[in-house]
Amino acid sequence: MKKISLLSAAALTASMLSSCTFGASIDTLMAPPKLSVEQEQIYSALTTAHGTAISLKYPKTGKYLSAFIVEDIDGDGGNEALVFYERKDHAADENPLRINILDKKDDKWSSVWDDAADGSEIEKVMISKLGSNDRINLIIGTSMINRSEKNVSIYNYADGRLTKPPTFSASYSFIDVKDLDMDNEYEFLRLTKASSDAPALAEVYKLDKNGKYLKKKLELSEKFSEFDNISYGKVGDSEMGIYIDALSGTGYVQTDVLYMKDGALKKVFETSEESEETIRPAGFSCFDVDGDGTLEIPGQVIAPCYETSAEGEQLKLTEWKHINSNYMLEKQYTSYYSLNDGYIFIFPEKWENKVTVKRDVVNDEMVFCTYNENGTGRELLRIFCAEDQPSREDRISGGYMLMHSKGELSYLAYIPSPDTGNDGLGITPAEAAIGFRFRD
Repeated sequence: MKKISLLSAAALTASMLSSCTFGASIDTLMAPPKLSVEQEQIYSALTTAHGTAISLKYPKTGKYLSAFIVEDIDGDGGNEALVFYERKDHAADENPLRINILDKKDDKWSSVWDDAADGSEIEKVMISKLGSNDRINLIIGTSMINRSEKNVSIYNYADGRLTKPPTFSASYSFIDVKDLDMDNEYEFLRLTKASSDAPALAEVYKLDKNGKYLKKKLELSEKFSEFDNISYGKVGDSEMGIYIDALSGTGYVQTDVLYMKDGALKKVFETSEESEETIRPAGFSCFDVDGDGTLEIPGQVIAPCYETSAEGEQLKLTEWKHINSNYMLEKQYTSYYSLNDGYIFIFPEKWENKVTVKRDVVNDEMVFCTYNENGTGRELLRIFCAEDQPSREDRISGGYMLMHSKGELSYLAYIPSPDTGNDGLGITPAEAAIGFRFRD
């Protein structure tokens, strides 16, 4: 098992003892975004060209969340403005969603291109070069009103015209731009869920120097109907891994891990059986629990002393496994993971196979204690999540330590005297702080 460095622990402890408070009135939250001076100028040029019977449309996800995107999209050294809007006076057979491009000359914005977009909503916008080609690509993901049907198109803006290569307009479940093979050039990643006549797929695209798409395609391990979470982290010794958490039956997820090597798209789990080893309850997504750049995959096991309990009474521990240099799953840590309260407590190595957890229903606390064949033994640690200031202060006055705060929620720990008993399992406040992890 891997030990967490003291330097990382110190940084983690410092971050745990800090908190942030955010405040905003209801009026502020409900008010429309205020336009900047430049955006006002762009909007004025847009309405001059296309009238005021329009409403702006905002991308739902990604880096660009404004209706106004100001970037150099043709590589001429000057910025253009990309605006999404919907026409209120459109013809019955016309799609009201529009893409407009404005350019600035002599310090004045003017509309230079306007065209219908696909779909009803703008899902995501990415602007990037792909592969070794110098072309700047405008990647726009759109959706229908229910947002379940999504389509992505890759455009090129040059010489005052927006063109869409006929070879690229396709449905998708997830899209991104990332340097997947770590060669300092970007790839376009597209994931599609399974349908009745096609498996779930991952596709990676590059552009060569001549502007031709180079595609790599790979079937995923199962007929994934939905993707729950996509994240990136190191795989093996140096490869960039794509960690795909996908729905696997009602209330469960499983993970497929892909990476690029030697120009090919590859899977860590070569068989469905290997991928099925990662099946666990929904919500337990991959996470870099030790901050080393490699994601760990969680899995649940019945906590010691609960093996013979009824299923509804069983408490469970979460084991975290990573993919080692041989591309095999290897256990790294044991923890207690409270999905509802949003914290993970990593067991110290000395607790392995010697400590379990129980719930103190009366005090609403989780208790970590020793165990043997006769049941649970002495207490080593208590964790309490306070939902308000009075309960937080009450626990602190009783000897509890504040580990972390998030909004109104406070995470507190109580440690009985660590030198009680002769089993060497007692922990210090510093060791307790090292064990805590918090997920947004």
